[in-house]
Amino acid sequence: QVQLVESGGGSVQTGGSLRLSCAASGYGSSIDCMGWFRQAPGKEREEVARLYTRTGNTYYPDSVRGRFTISQDNAKNTLYLQMNSLKPEDTAMYYCAAASTGRALCSVSRAYAYWGQGAQVTVSS
Repeated sequence: QVQLVESGGGSVQTGGSLRLSCAASGYGSSIDCMGWFRQAPGKEREEVARLYTRTGNTYYPDSVRGRFTISQDNAKNTLYLQMNSLKPEDTAMYYCAAASTGRALCSVSRAYAYWGQGAQVTVSS
C-alpha cells in the first residue's frame, strides 16, 4: 500500500519561499507520475506540478511556472516542491499524489489513487 506523508507547510510573507516534502513508502516501479495539487477554500483542486517518474520530465501550469520546482530524491523516496516568490493567491492546502495508471493519464487528477494528508501553505501580503 502506497503511503504519502507531506511536511514543510507554513506561513510566509509575499515573496518568500517554502519547500514541501512528501515521503513515500510502499511503492516500487509501478508509479508512473507524482504530482502536487492544491485546494483553497471554495475553489476547485488545482494541479501545480507534475513529475514523470521514469523520465524525470516535469509539467507546471502557467500560474506557477518559473516559481515552483518539483523534484525527487530516489534514495530517500521523497518528492519535493520548492516554492519561490510566493503570492497570497498561492495560499491553499497542498497535497502530493501518485498515479500508476500509465503516462497518458498523468494529466488527469482522477488517475491519482494515492494522496497525502495535506500541508497548509499561507502567504500573507
